[in-house]
Amino acid sequence: MRDHPEGGTAGGTTAPAGAPATGAPAARTLRAELLIVLALSLGASAVSALISFAGSLTRPGHLKDQAATLNASHAPGRPWLDLAWQVFGIATALVPVVLVLHLLAREGTGARGIGFDLRRPGSDLGRGAALAAAVGGTGLAFYLAVQAAGGNLTVVPSALPDVWWRIPVLVASAVQNAVLEEVVVVGYLLRRLGQLGWTPAAALAASAVLRGSYHLYQGVGGLLGNMAMGVLFVLLYRRWGRVGPLVAAHALIDIVAFTGYVLLAGKVSWLPTA
Repeated sequence: MRDHPEGGTAGGTTAPAGAPATGAPAARTLRAELLIVLALSLGASAVSALISFAGSLTRPGHLKDQAATLNASHAPGRPWLDLAWQVFGIATALVPVVLVLHLLAREGTGARGIGFDLRRPGSDLGRGAALAAAVGGTGLAFYLAVQAAGGNLTVVPSALPDVWWRIPVLVASAVQNAVLEEVVVVGYLLRRLGQLGWTPAAALAASAVLRGSYHLYQGVGGLLGNMAMGVLFVLLYRRWGRVGPLVAAHALIDIVAFTGYVLLAGKVSWLPTA
């Protein structure tokens, strides 16, 4: 049986679409909580991305001649200090996820309420791998087209030094991105918006626009491509009732993008480099 992650109660009874779950906090409390969570995480990233994009637009030259680096060195020439900064950054980026899971646990649902658990690891991984294969190839083709047309910066997935920990850090960074985005922007956001009475269509639009907005630093392609991905992920979440497959798919997409760039940059003509 499919889970009902939006509007479900702690005991498994499903509330009507858009109705607050039984025992849920008051609407004012939920709105404040949601704003705080977003201000501490991807809402702040969206504002940062907007400012960054404004800077790129007002800088001399074309967007495609500028670079957006995703995983940069924090201590060039000092690999152990750099590693410490990388681990610190990945760990602290997951704090909002811990906060969200704590808030969900307080209302009686917890991670299981949004399908972020290990009940169905094989199913989650299988669905995630299939989704990653479909979305990853399409996303790459879209990025290359928009970048060539001048609507996107050149995305540099990794500028880390060639040391032993580069690939493990890139994999960990990919997993962190996946967990943060899917738990907050899909599982948590849709649940709270449903409790606040938002219609399914409005909640889907909010999730997709938020996902696209914090990728705006990459350019128009980053905005539109991730909005489209956001719509698909919300629809699949509502069908499957779990963020697990979405986390798996997102992690696999980023792992291939990050490590693939390291292996292919400068060796193939079709891959833009800074």
